[in-house]
Amino acid sequence: MFAWWPIVRGLIISFQRTDLMGTSEWVGLANFEALFADPLLGTAVLNTLLFVGLGVLIGFPAPLILASILSTVRRFGGVYRFLAYLPVVIPPVVSVLLWKWFYDPGAGLFNELLGKVGLGPYPWLESPDTAMLSLVLESTWAGMGGTVLIYLAAMVGIPAELYEAAEIDGANMWQRIWHVMLPQLRTVIALLLLWQLINTVQVFTEPYVFTGGGPQNATTTVLLLIFRYGFQQGNYGQAAALALLLALALAVLSAVYLRATRSWSKS
Repeated sequence: MFAWWPIVRGLIISFQRTDLMGTSEWVGLANFEALFADPLLGTAVLNTLLFVGLGVLIGFPAPLILASILSTVRRFGGVYRFLAYLPVVIPPVVSVLLWKWFYDPGAGLFNELLGKVGLGPYPWLESPDTAMLSLVLESTWAGMGGTVLIYLAAMVGIPAELYEAAEIDGANMWQRIWHVMLPQLRTVIALLLLWQLINTVQVFTEPYVFTGGGPQNATTTVLLLIFRYGFQQGNYGQAAALALLLALALAVLSAVYLRATRSWSKS
């Protein structure tokens, strides 16, 4: 009841015009028509796809590489694992505010480091060219700790005999990773990639707290647009319509991806 009623209610609202007083009027597909007539929708979709692309490009290999390194550390291994996981326990808003200070053009850590090598301050969040990348870097740092631990747990289950046999055959470290470790982790990799795709498509905290969707709507994402429709404009019908389309897109993405990975696992 508690799980399904909000979904059903959202579906109903997407076909209604609802105001703050709770009164509603059935308008059919008018919310969807208004949605597709909004030029900001295309911008939000492209920005979301850009965030997903950068998030997968940077955020997908980073935890796997870090887990591979940590799996070889014996001295103070527990300390390094704790440090890798630490960003996960920091509240998302606190994490964003911390990185917002890092990016500060005046007193930020990154620009201070650039100044030490003779480079001028750079407007990381104020430039449309780097704003999205800046969000992705923080998101990767904040979220990869849990993924690292999952990879480490999966690596423990890989039989040592496989590595030993590969080493006897003359395989170097990279060959052992490519031919032994990655094939053994492919199910875990497939599930974590799907998890990351779903999470990055639904990005909200970073664009909302970092930039509010700016500069020039360069970081306005689909979820942030839903927030604007519903909570800033009071247009709950249009917000529900976009949320419904996003849910359908995620369902199709998940189904296609799981079907593809199932075929891959059997091959």
